[in-house]
Formats: sequence, structure tokens, C-alpha cells
Amino acid sequence: FDFSVLDVVLMGRSPHKKMLERDNLEDFKIARSALAKVGMESFEKRMFSTLSGGEQQRVILARALAQQTECLVLDEPTNHLDIKYQLEIMDIVKGLHATVVAAIHDLNIAAMYCDRLVAIKNGLVVGMGTPQELLTEEFIYDMYSVHSKVAYDAESGRINIIYLPKHWRE
Repeated sequence: FDFSVLDVVLMGRSPHKKMLERDNLEDFKIARSALAKVGMESFEKRMFSTLSGGEQQRVILARALAQQTECLVLDEPTNHLDIKYQLEIMDIVKGLHATVVAAIHDLNIAAMYCDRLVAIKNGLVVGMGTPQELLTEEFIYDMYSVHSKVAYDAESGRINIIYLPKHWRE
């Protein structure tokens, strides 16, 4: 079934509803506020299926915000998105100033946006710390069996990971 953008965001209100309870004015206010936070307020009447991948991710994020939880749990929020939309989604999430637990496989995105990282391998926690503490060339190799170069920006303290494929090292 195809739903409007507003209907998708209103689905985030379902944990606050009793069986068969309809959406009320407060629900619509919360949903529209969530759409505004992700920059999608002008899309509320559009059908969800007509949106680009980045737009759909922002609507899904708005649905999560409409739940009004203390903590957001996001499973690969930037998966399958162009870099523009990856950065947009992560900028929105970072700008929420909320507690967010997210699975992120892109180490550069994690380094740019996360305050703390927990690395899991084969179901076990194998490392924890800030991106600067955890994302070393040695750790990346131990974790992924991939050679890398970790560059540090002295001004910002941020890191950038450059992967070194085998053909570059030959």
C-alpha cells in the first residue's frame, strides 16, 4: 500500500495509541513538527513511494522523531544513500542533540558524527572509545583485515580514514 508522507510519519504515533484510536490534533502537530525537523514539511501530501532514497530516509527519521522517545536507535541510517544524503541525514541526527545509538559501517561517517564508538566483531565487543582513540590503523586492520592510513586534522581533531587496497600497496 502506498501512503502519504504525513501518514508514514503519523505511524510513529502508534505506540501512544489505544487499539483503533484515531490520530488527533496533537498527533498531527507532532508529526508536522517532526517533518519540519528533517526539512520535509512541504512533502506531507506526496506519496512515500515517489520520494528519492534520501527523502525516504528523512521521512523515516521523522517517523522515529514522532515517537518522542528519549533515545533513537538507528540501523544503518545512511545505507544505500549518495554522500549528499548521507551527510544530510547525519547532520539532522547530530543536530537533534539527543541520545542516538546507531549501527554505522562507514568508519569515516562514524568518525565525523559519533562521540563514542563500540566495535563489535562476531557478536563480541572488541573496542570502545572516541573515534580518535579507537580508529587506529592497527585497530582497523585487526577488525577488518584491511590496511589503512588514518589522517588527523590538527585544527578540528577529526580523523579521516584512507583505505589502502592491495593494488595500491604493490
